[in-house]
Amino acid sequence: MDEYDAIADAYAARHLDALDRRPLDRALVDLVAAEAGELGPVADLGCGPGQAARRLSSLGATSLGVDSSRRMVEIASAAHPGVGFHVGDLRRLDVPSQAWGGIVCLSAVIHLPARELRAVFEEFGRVVKPSGVVLLSYLSGSGSLTSTFHGVEMTFHLHTRAEIETALSKAGFVPSAYVERRAYPDEVDTPCAHVMAHRAS
Repeated sequence: MDEYDAIADAYAARHLDALDRRPLDRALVDLVAAEAGELGPVADLGCGPGQAARRLSSLGATSLGVDSSRRMVEIASAAHPGVGFHVGDLRRLDVPSQAWGGIVCLSAVIHLPARELRAVFEEFGRVVKPSGVVLLSYLSGSGSLTSTFHGVEMTFHLHTRAEIETALSKAGFVPSAYVERRAYPDEVDTPCAHVMAHRAS
């Protein structure tokens, strides 16, 4: 996204160590590594500066990161040279079918309106192996909101649990866990929800 190219350096300075300050999010990423690690690589989609991919790698999983922002990928690659990062689109992932054991997608779907969720999750279903795991985080609620970061105005879409889980189910996933937490001080002041789901065999 052009917006993230413009703010990538400032965003990375603020969020590169985000998982160190967010124990619940970190524990869920750890669970993905434990469940998906033997199935195959785990992709950090919408990876930003690569904090989740780095965490997955540190736990022994083969990890990679994908982001639509070229500058963000450059930053992640420099910060974590042992992990492969690539520019890509969640809607059209440039990998073979059933290539990955799991996906971590922290907050990237906040840029998608509800009508686009199913198509994106179907693409996730294409690239994840049977029994593979997906962890999604998103802003909980309805409608959308705008926020300005370093002079760049951005629109974020909020989603309900029903919207997310229905779209996942229609894409061939079985939701298995749901957790909601309050926003941290450096986040948009809206509850953050996490859904974990497994691809049907």
